[in-house]
Amino acid sequence: MRLALVAVLVLAAALMFAAFVWADQRTANELGRLMILEYHKVDYPEDRWTRTPENFRRDLETLYARGYRLQSLNALLDGRITVPAGTTPVVLTFDDSSPGQFRYVETNGALEIDPKCAVGILEAFLHEKPDFGRAATFYVLPGASKPNRLFNQPEYEGKKLQYLVSHGYEIGNHTLWHANLGKYDEAVVRLQIAEAQQWIQRHVPDYKIRTIALPHGVYPREVAWALRGSAKGTAYEHDAILMVAGGAALSPFARGFDPMRLPRIQVLERDLASWLAWFDKHPQERFVSDGDAATVTVPADRREKLKPDVKLRVIEK
Repeated sequence: MRLALVAVLVLAAALMFAAFVWADQRTANELGRLMILEYHKVDYPEDRWTRTPENFRRDLETLYARGYRLQSLNALLDGRITVPAGTTPVVLTFDDSSPGQFRYVETNGALEIDPKCAVGILEAFLHEKPDFGRAATFYVLPGASKPNRLFNQPEYEGKKLQYLVSHGYEIGNHTLWHANLGKYDEAVVRLQIAEAQQWIQRHVPDYKIRTIALPHGVYPREVAWALRGSAKGTAYEHDAILMVAGGAALSPFARGFDPMRLPRIQVLERDLASWLAWFDKHPQERFVSDGDAATVTVPADRREKLKPDVKLRVIEK
């Protein structure tokens, strides 16, 4: 029995070593696809729109073990891939500013981030795995009813938004109160977007909101209304529009990349597992960083899929 246990331990160690070697040997392919993950509630119980704190933590562990590293959405849009060589960028997004995404609690008279909220879990994981990176975009609802109005702690609204911005997270527009933009005329659409930005910038005045996630995934009758405009003296301009679903996204260097229709993957247990398995089965379709933000490394036989206006130095492999 003791020999069997030793054999199991040796086998486990060998598999771990093989995984690390495999990760180191991933060939750079910056024309591959990548995942923009979409979370809503981080709470109990696990449900269609809810991930438990434990399962969210497990998602991070799984992504890390499989060679994924956090990438900010804005940097992705700029074509500035900052994850290490041999790893794959993954973008985290959180919709609707529900309480479990970011909560403060009092412990022994001191205010601290709840270790079971999404931000607390991310920060703890980053402390353990600094090379995982710190990045996520929060699509908040400044004018929604409870419990979705800016994480449902009115006394800490400003403190939370300021924390996110100062710690490298991003804030996105999700309209004032989760309006279905397909139902309204131009004036209402623009007001929903402009007022949401106005409320956010009361707390972070110099912050530039660059992306919008469409409530319910519904576009307004004219896409241009969501991209740029103004209402009540507030002007807005977005570099990307995020959909509510659609699967893995194309590389920002690929010809078909369309920032006006960025697909996301909703994090249900089966959906995330399915996409991770798909990339394992089709490794040639997975975005793998070359570790240099100033270059784009692509397979020689896929050069024609590269956008013609890429300004970075192109390396063929």
